[in-house]
Amino acid sequence: MPSPQLDNLARTGQLAREVPDASELDARKRTGKALLKDALNMTLSMETRFMAAYGAAFAFSTAALRWHGYRPNDKRYVAFQALEHTLGLPPEQWRVLDKAHTKRNAMEYQGEFEADAHLLAAMLRVTQEVLDRLDRLGPPPSESL
Repeated sequence: MPSPQLDNLARTGQLAREVPDASELDARKRTGKALLKDALNMTLSMETRFMAAYGAAFAFSTAALRWHGYRPNDKRYVAFQALEHTLGLPPEQWRVLDKAHTKRNAMEYQGEFEADAHLLAAMLRVTQEVLDRLDRLGPPPSESL
C-alpha cells in the first residue's frame, strides 16, 4: 500500500524498502503476543513487565512496517512514529509508545528505571490496539517493490 509519508522516511534513510515477507510477519506477531502475555503477568516485576510490553509494541509496530514493505533502519522509535501511517493510529496513542521508548533507553543505557504503573497500563492498551489493527490488515500484499 503506497504511502507518501513512508516513502519520504525511506528517502531520508529512516526506513528501508523491502518486500513484505509473510513468514517474518507471522514470527513478529508470535513474538509480540508472547511478550504481551508476559507483560500482563502480574507476578513479574514492573521492570520486566515494562520491557516485555515495550518488546511487544516494537514487534507489532515493526510487523506493520514490514506489511507495508518497509523496515526501520537504526532508529527504533521510527517504528512507533510510523504507526500513524501504517495502521492509522492517532498521535495520542503512538506517542505513548514513543514515551516508553525514551524510558526504555534510560533503562537500557543509563540503568535508570522508575516504576510507572500508569505508563505501563497505557502501553498495554495501545499495544493491544496496535495488535488489533495489525490483525485487521490480513496477509501482506504480494506485489513486489
